[in-house]
Amino acid sequence: MSEAAAPIRILIVDDEPDLRELYTLTLVREGWQVEEAESVAEARARMNQHRFDVAIVDMRLPDGEGLDILAWSAALKRGERIIIATAYGSASTAVQALKMGAFDYLTKPVDLRQLRQVVRSAIAQGAVAGTPEKQTAALQAMVGESAPMQAVKDTLRRSARGMAPVLIHGESGTGKELAARAVHELSNRAAGPFVPVNCSAIPEQMLEAEFFGYRKGAFTGAMASHDGFFAAAGGGTLFLDEIGELPLSMQAKLLRAVQERKIRALGETTETPVDVRLVSATHRDLQRCVAEGLFRQDLYYRLNVIGVALPPLRERLDDLPLLVDALLRRIRSDHERPELRLSPEALLQLRMHAFPGNVRELENLLHRATALSTSDIIGPQDLDPPPEDLFAGRGAPPTRAPAVDFPAPGSGSPAVAPPSPAAAPPTWQAPVLPLDLSTYLDRIERGILLEALRRTRFNRTAAGQLLGLNLRQIRYRMERLNIRDDGPDAF
Repeated sequence: MSEAAAPIRILIVDDEPDLRELYTLTLVREGWQVEEAESVAEARARMNQHRFDVAIVDMRLPDGEGLDILAWSAALKRGERIIIATAYGSASTAVQALKMGAFDYLTKPVDLRQLRQVVRSAIAQGAVAGTPEKQTAALQAMVGESAPMQAVKDTLRRSARGMAPVLIHGESGTGKELAARAVHELSNRAAGPFVPVNCSAIPEQMLEAEFFGYRKGAFTGAMASHDGFFAAAGGGTLFLDEIGELPLSMQAKLLRAVQERKIRALGETTETPVDVRLVSATHRDLQRCVAEGLFRQDLYYRLNVIGVALPPLRERLDDLPLLVDALLRRIRSDHERPELRLSPEALLQLRMHAFPGNVRELENLLHRATALSTSDIIGPQDLDPPPEDLFAGRGAPPTRAPAVDFPAPGSGSPAVAPPSPAAAPPTWQAPVLPLDLSTYLDRIERGILLEALRRTRFNRTAAGQLLGLNLRQIRYRMERLNIRDDGPDAF
């Protein structure tokens, strides 16, 4: 005879009797046991008497704040998942609660459907919070046992416990999508969908329709209704890659969706609650983007509740043997060369590589060496270009190096000639400090932009590609530096 499952116990802490009754009626209908408290002291007393699965706690209480209960529970390492409800829904309050360990937050007036969704997620999180086997499988794709990677994996494990938004920062090729998928698979949402979206790949005029969906007839060409990314990720995780590329107009719309947990599809008159966890990623310095006016500060704080910084490969070279093994395993299968190996000398040479493209560059390098090698043992001679050149920054194609005359500090005339390839390696000399750093750097940036535009006959898209910028970014810089779009005559 199987043992009956323990009942789900929920504690509601609110000083408004009508709201306590409304929440209780809603949750009891789901088959859960509910108790009530109207103050911090009464809540602590009830939690000392029983262990609850979930606690829904109002932010403002007669004898304190909901954060007091949250801090007390965290200090005692209790197991309740605490959901903060607040009518004072400022971004800072919600972010503070999530950083203190709240499972999630609700904004008053609380939507009862959203309340049930959040409580279900909290209960499910407690049930599957992560067996060692589950955690191992979820993190298996993130190859590496070095100290930086162990720290990253630990952060990912802890971030999977709640609903707090996660912002992953890392250079291109460091595995941001793998980290996002690990957060999803470690969480109670693993059975739900994981929807990755590359924000930079969607035309600006289509962003709202793709994110929030549209109804038939909402605009010319809307022949049928379409659910957006938020609806597709319902019950799961929405991964917004390259979030720093979103235009400001779309950032404002995304902010409302993040704050209110509601979206309005194009052509709809009412908002619909969504049950989605957000994980974002970027290779850009978003704090700098905020300072430059390219990214909304309020959205940045909403998304960056839990920050994860992925280390570049050059800072975790101890992981190189494991990464090579994992990549060669796949390459052997693709090339049908089961005996393919890397020689110890080649591995030693790889350790000298700077890897500006990180793991993606390592994979491409191994693919190339496999194709060019004459035996199943990849040697140093099969690795090209010579790693010492790349490490010293001399391996970039000549077309990528802009021939710009740098202004001398404090003057407008060229003072430093471009380095000659035939010249002897320069010895480092302390630079003359400019009188006005901002003006000096603006001159350098302007010269680089003009050179890129000249090379592309003033094609801004092509010039942006030369410099690793998208069209919006190069437009912004041209406007800021007063570069007129008059074609070659601008020079």
